[in-house]
Amino acid sequence: MLLSNFTNDKIEAGCDEAGRGCLAGPVFAASVILPKDYKNTKLNDSKILSEKQRNKLRIEIINDAIAWKVALVDNIEIDKINILNASILAMQKAVAGLETVPELLLIDGNRFKSYKNIPHHCIIKGDGKYMSISAASILAKTFRDEYITEVHENYPEYNWKQNKGYATFDHIQAILEYGRCPLHRFTFHLKVEQLNIEF
Repeated sequence: MLLSNFTNDKIEAGCDEAGRGCLAGPVFAASVILPKDYKNTKLNDSKILSEKQRNKLRIEIINDAIAWKVALVDNIEIDKINILNASILAMQKAVAGLETVPELLLIDGNRFKSYKNIPHHCIIKGDGKYMSISAASILAKTFRDEYITEVHENYPEYNWKQNKGYATFDHIQAILEYGRCPLHRFTFHLKVEQLNIEF
């Protein structure tokens, strides 16, 4: 079972991103403040939950959270500042949008830049350790999947409704055939190994 709190005397916000490794679209991030001693045995790392489970938990998180916010940084900005800085910026934007000001940030991963002097802890695989980070992971993932499924209708040749913008065989083949579209990250170069990989 995931831990409820990192500490008992501060308002904690969990933060995570989704879409960092994609070839197209924005990177999304979420920040979530859950009630003290919150319990939800179904919460876990969004990557090991099914789409149906994530979408159901998204509703529970939004209903139960003290505060939550989802933010994004688009592919144009990603190309300007690189994906690491874009991921951090997206998390900072999510924190900035919270209606309750957190006193401690729990960040999934090992890199972050201090935001408004709010103390933070980077926790590797934090989405499998703390409920607030898991909740943020689920919101970031579901909102990004929803977005990329919608824009799929404008660029159906890339099959984003299935691959969600990741470097799958069908996505790579479509790029080779049709080139990149305005939502692709132009600084993300396809490596020779990706082009020759057997799926």
